[in-house]
Amino acid sequence: METGTHNESLVLITGATGYIGGRLVPHLLKVGYQVRVMARDRAKLQDRPWHDAVEQVTADPLTPETLPQALAGVTWAFYLIHSMTGGADFRQRDITAARNFGRAAAEAGVHRIIYLGGLGARGTQLSEHLRSRHETADALREAGVPVTEFRAAIVVGSGSISFEMIRHLTERLPVMICPRWVFTKVQPIAIADVLAYFTAALEKPDAAGRIIEIGGADVLTYGQMMTGYAHVRGLRRLLIAVPVLTPRLSSYWVHWVTPVRAAYARPLIEGLRNEVLVSNATASMVFPDLHPVGYETAVRRAIDELQAQRFVTELPNQPAPANRVDTIMREGMIVERRSLLINAPAAEVYRVFSGLGGTRGWLCFNWAWRLRGLADRLIGGVGLRRTRPDREVLRRGDIVDFYRVEAVAPDRLLRLHVEMRLPGQGWLQFEARPLGATRSTLIQTVFFAPRGLIGLLYWYVLYPAHRLIFACMLRRMAREPETLQTSVKPEARLPDS
Repeated sequence: METGTHNESLVLITGATGYIGGRLVPHLLKVGYQVRVMARDRAKLQDRPWHDAVEQVTADPLTPETLPQALAGVTWAFYLIHSMTGGADFRQRDITAARNFGRAAAEAGVHRIIYLGGLGARGTQLSEHLRSRHETADALREAGVPVTEFRAAIVVGSGSISFEMIRHLTERLPVMICPRWVFTKVQPIAIADVLAYFTAALEKPDAAGRIIEIGGADVLTYGQMMTGYAHVRGLRRLLIAVPVLTPRLSSYWVHWVTPVRAAYARPLIEGLRNEVLVSNATASMVFPDLHPVGYETAVRRAIDELQAQRFVTELPNQPAPANRVDTIMREGMIVERRSLLINAPAAEVYRVFSGLGGTRGWLCFNWAWRLRGLADRLIGGVGLRRTRPDREVLRRGDIVDFYRVEAVAPDRLLRLHVEMRLPGQGWLQFEARPLGATRSTLIQTVFFAPRGLIGLLYWYVLYPAHRLIFACMLRRMAREPETLQTSVKPEARLPDS
């Protein structure tokens, strides 16, 4: 019989650098569990916002001697490790790793292992990837520790590789030439529902030793998933199915059209020929209070995560080198970040960027800001209102020209949400990080969540102008004689473009 309360029981999470594990850690912390995180490389955990709230241990299931320390004192262990790539022997490596982990868990007295595998009926011609997920569960069970094996199809949420493939294909291609797998049926499930099943399983002894198939409220084809995503986003998409695209060709197509690499896309696409549907009612019997949402609701939740605040908390805490511009595209968001080292206190730097807008303007190319505002008014937008509060201190909700203040932390941070008409959503953020009493780092971050192909084209067409304007603005803020007593160090200056 499983024992322990939230405060007494230790939960081990493997695969915390992956999508599911990375979402599970803060979820379990929020509901009160003690969490230990196991990783091959702990350095990859340091930028996670929760890294100080968990116990961390370095271990690798392919190196059995590292596992006893990781599993000592653990009540429940989540096994979320699997190989998507890595050569022809990935199946055997997955089985070996799971077998090692199961043995070590038995020796450590772990009460239960919880594992997430894939839907798909045995006896059918499952893809190598799906077969490997089933065989991994079998290997975990060999040492006798009770295993709760959840099986799911596509997990819908920002960061899930399968969902990101659907997202980017639909966002970027108004007309899609698709292989026959677009007619294969699937039962996607929201990430929030997966986490709800995981949490409920911890306190459900009836879940031990069971294979539990979980899925959302809707059964769809992959084509319907794409058109359903398009419907939520307000996009029109045409799908044309052809019989000539093999999994290999499809993976290269996905590689070039989306950020998903061919090495990851190919095993996923090979699995798309298999229908992955819930075939029994075990989930509803064991968890009668859980009712997964439908696909479009799950998509709306994922799209709602396209907010600057979420990406702020997940960006590395260390700013980019002062002479460099970093641009990343992740989970539907484009993030561009610049920073400068300044010989002035953070409070003085904050006074500079919190005073932008209104009659003072934006320090660089004010004629371009006025022109952009005029263009916005011509298409029915708010335009450049040339206004800001009379008081010096900004508050959340204040209007600053065509921005609205979304977040403000005195002497440290200001984030502005763009209210112009855009093919997407945009934010501009400034941050002053102290480096002692007289020095600080000024960080400027632009966030843009493009909507459809037009949004992506908008970003790239205007990027040269935006890069010039924002880099100039940053340099001018560093030289403001009214507030900064000294200028930026010569070696920290940004290039002109």
